[in-house]
Amino acid sequence: MPQAWKPSLAIQISFAVHGAAALGLLAMPGQWPWALGALGLDHLVLTVAGLLPRSTLLGANLKRLPKAATERREIALTIDDGPEPEVTPRVLDLLDAAGAKASFFCIGRRARLFPALCREIVSRGHRVENHGDSHSRAFATFGIRRMQADIAAAQVTLADITGQEPRFFRPTAGLRNPLLDPVLARLDLRLASWSRRSFDTAEGDPQRVHRRLIHNLGAGDILLLHDGHAARTPAGEAVIVAVLPRLLQTISQHHLNPVTLAASLT
Repeated sequence: MPQAWKPSLAIQISFAVHGAAALGLLAMPGQWPWALGALGLDHLVLTVAGLLPRSTLLGANLKRLPKAATERREIALTIDDGPEPEVTPRVLDLLDAAGAKASFFCIGRRARLFPALCREIVSRGHRVENHGDSHSRAFATFGIRRMQADIAAAQVTLADITGQEPRFFRPTAGLRNPLLDPVLARLDLRLASWSRRSFDTAEGDPQRVHRRLIHNLGAGDILLLHDGHAARTPAGEAVIVAVLPRLLQTISQHHLNPVTLAASLT
C-alpha cells in the first residue's frame, strides 16, 4: 500500500522559504533580490543534499541497520547493477559457501534480459531490490513523472520475475533530488544507502577494496559492492569475485552475520 508522505524538516523549511518569498514579493516588490537570494540558497542546500548519498535531509534513508539488528550482530551485503551472467552466479556460489545472505539491487532492463538469474538469486535465499529500470546517470535530474515511471517499471519487472515485491530502492550512484521521497512513499519503497562503499567499479586492486570495506567494520554496517559494472583485477577477474572470499572470512572472524536488508527489519 502507498505510504503517507511526510516531508522531512528540510523540505518543510523549503516550503516555508518559498511561501515567505512569494508573500514578501507581493508585499514589497522592491525586495526581489533578497527573495531570489533566499530561494537560490534553499535550492543550493537541497541540491547538495541530493549529491550526498547518505544524507537524510531529503527524507528517510537507511544507511545503517536498525538497533535490533545491530544487537544481533547483523550486517548487510548489498550488491548493485546486476544481474550480470558472468559474475552473479559466482557471487551466489561464494555466498552459499559462507552461508551468507545478500540484497541484490537489480536494474529492471537487465532483469528482463536475464530473468532466470533473478529467480536464482531469490531461490538461494537472497532478496532482489529495486535499482531503477534504466539506471540512468541522469536519474537525479528526472522530473517526478519520469522518476516514478522508471522506478515503477523496475518494481513491476522484478516482482513479476521473482514473485517478491522489492522493499527497498537505491538510485544510480545514490544520487537523487527532492522529488524522490514522495515517489517512494507512493510506491511503498524505502530508500537504502550504505555505511561502507567499496568503489569496486573503479578500483581494480582487491586488497585496497578489502581494506576499504573492513576498516572499523562492525555490526549494523551496510556494505556496497557491485556484480554489474565491476572493475577488473589485473588478471581480468571481477573485483567482487576476488574480494568476497576474504571479506566473508573477515566477517566470520568478527562474529558478524550477513543478512538481507529485509531480514534486518524483523
